[in-house]
Amino acid sequence: MKKLQNKLRNINGKGYKAYKEIQGKYSFHRYEVHVDYVQGDPFASPSKIRIVIPNEYRTIYPEWKLEANRKIYAEDLIARYVAKAINKNSAEAKGSGKSGIIKIDAPGQEILDRTAVQIDEAHVTICLSIGLPAFGRKINGKGAESLFFDAIPAILTDSIFAVTDKAIERVVQLADQHQAIRKEMKANGWISFVADGSILPRASGISNRPLKDAIAFESPVQNKVSIQLPHREQPITGMAISKGITLIVGGGYHGKSTLLAAIERGVYHHIEGDGREFVLTDPAAVKVRAEDGRKVTGVNISPFINDLPQGQKTKHFSTDNASGSTSQAANVMEAIEAGANTLLIDEDTSATNFMIRDQRMQALVNKDKEPITPFIDKIKQMKEQLAISTIFVMGGSGDYFDVADQVIMLDHYHVYNVTSRAKDIAGKYPITRQSEGLDAFGEVSNRIFLPNTIQAQQGKKSKIQAKGLTTIIIGKNDLDLMYVEQLVDTSQTAMIAAIIRYVDKHGLLKQGKTLTELLDDIERKMDQAGLAAFAPFPKQHPGDLARPRRFEIAAALNRIRTAKVK
Repeated sequence: MKKLQNKLRNINGKGYKAYKEIQGKYSFHRYEVHVDYVQGDPFASPSKIRIVIPNEYRTIYPEWKLEANRKIYAEDLIARYVAKAINKNSAEAKGSGKSGIIKIDAPGQEILDRTAVQIDEAHVTICLSIGLPAFGRKINGKGAESLFFDAIPAILTDSIFAVTDKAIERVVQLADQHQAIRKEMKANGWISFVADGSILPRASGISNRPLKDAIAFESPVQNKVSIQLPHREQPITGMAISKGITLIVGGGYHGKSTLLAAIERGVYHHIEGDGREFVLTDPAAVKVRAEDGRKVTGVNISPFINDLPQGQKTKHFSTDNASGSTSQAANVMEAIEAGANTLLIDEDTSATNFMIRDQRMQALVNKDKEPITPFIDKIKQMKEQLAISTIFVMGGSGDYFDVADQVIMLDHYHVYNVTSRAKDIAGKYPITRQSEGLDAFGEVSNRIFLPNTIQAQQGKKSKIQAKGLTTIIIGKNDLDLMYVEQLVDTSQTAMIAAIIRYVDKHGLLKQGKTLTELLDDIERKMDQAGLAAFAPFPKQHPGDLARPRRFEIAAALNRIRTAKVK
C-alpha cells in the first residue's frame, strides 16, 4: 500500500505516461491489487487491474466450486454485487478523458461464463477497468490516491465482503435446479420447457427486464409436465415441447413471437426474478432467418436451391450479397453443419418464397422454372433423416398443419394446444399443392476454412477488434453480426474477436480441419484452459470476455468477408 502511495505522490503532476511506473502488484489489507495495463493517455481505453482476495478473507466453500455450473453462478453473483457497489461508490469523474472511471463487465439477465470474476482453489479475482485521473495530460496523483485508497476499498466492502453465504448458496441451488431440468429434458426428449408462472414479455425493445403486470404463462393441459427439483419442496410444472415439429400459431400481437423469443433465449440460464429463469431450451437450438445482403462462402444450399439462372452452382454456393431465400437456406445449412439439433424460425423474419409455394403459384410457375424447394417440403426429412427438430411461428399458412407434430396457439397471451383441431381442419380442407422435395434431404457438406480467410492487416498492424454487440473489425473489413439473434452480450462478441485473433495468430486454419473439428477444438480449449487462454496475455485475466456458443462462433466465421473455403 505504502509503495503504491509513494509512487502516486512522486509522479503527481508529471506527464501521463509516467503512470506506467505503477504497473505491478501491491498488498492491501485483505486483498492484492495487480496493475496489469496502464492506458497511454487519459482518453485511451481504461487501465486494467485485478483485485485478488485470498480465501481466508472471503471463504468460497468447496461445494460452491465443486461443479462448473455452481462456480459460474457464484462468480456471476459476485460480479453483480461489484457492479452495484461501483454504482454506489463511484464519484463523478473529475479531470480529462476517462478520469476516475471504474467499471466491471456487468452481467445482464443471462448467467454466462465470463472473466469479470474468477474463482480458483485459493482466491477470488475481480477484474476492473479504471480511468487513471488526469488534468489535461498531467497526472492527477491525488485523484489516483482517492481511487485506489477510497473508492476501490469501499466497492470491495459493499460487494465481495458484503455478499452473504446465504446469497451464494441460493444461486448455486438455482444452478442445481437448472441442471435438474436439463437432465429431465434429455431423459424425456424435450427440446424446450416453459415453467408455469413465467413472465415472457420484456419491458421494452431496449430492455431485457421482465414486463411489469404481464400475463403469467400457463401451460396447456396436453403439454403440462411436473419436475421435482432439488432444494424445493413442491415440484415445478410447465409446458414441455417434445422433439419434432412444433407450430406456434395465433393472431397478430397475441404473443407468438414473444414465446419464441423466450424459447430462443432459453439456451442460456437466467437469474432469479427474470421471469424466464425456468424457461430452458436445447443448448443446440439455433434461430435462423433471412438475412438479405450477407456474405455466403462455399455453402451447400442444394437441399433447398438448385438450377439457378446463369448455371450458378449451389453445392458450393458463394455470394457477396445473398437474397432473402439464399441467405435463409445458407443459415439453415450452416446451423446443421455446426451441430444444431433444433431450428427456431419466425415467419416475420423469413423469406416467404423459402417457407412455402402454394398451389396457385405452383400452377403459374412450373417447378422447372423455380429453383427453390420450400422449407415445408424439407422439414419432415430434416426430422426423420437428420433428427433435427423445428419450432416455428406461422400465422399465414395453414399448409404447415399437415407436417406439424403439434400446434400451439396463442390467444391474448394464453396458450392452447390445438393440434387435434388443426389436424381436423387439415382433413376438412385438404391441400392440393405438390410436394417439391425429393425422397432424401440432401447432402450436408463439411467445409474447411483456408488459411487466408482471416486478413487482419490494417496498414503495418494486425487489427481484430469487437465494437459493441454486432460488429467485429478484421483488418479493413467489418464483420456484421446484426442478425445473429442469439448473441446476447457484448462480451461474447469480444470473446469471438479474441478467438478469431487466436486462430489467426496460432495458424489453426493451416491444420486443414473442418469447421466442425475447429469448433470442437475451440470448445475443448475453453473447457480445459478457460476463456482467458484466448486472450493476448492469458496470465493477466482480461475482464471483458463471456463465453459464446459454438453456433455464434461459426456464424462469425461464416460472415467474414474475406473467407475462403474448400
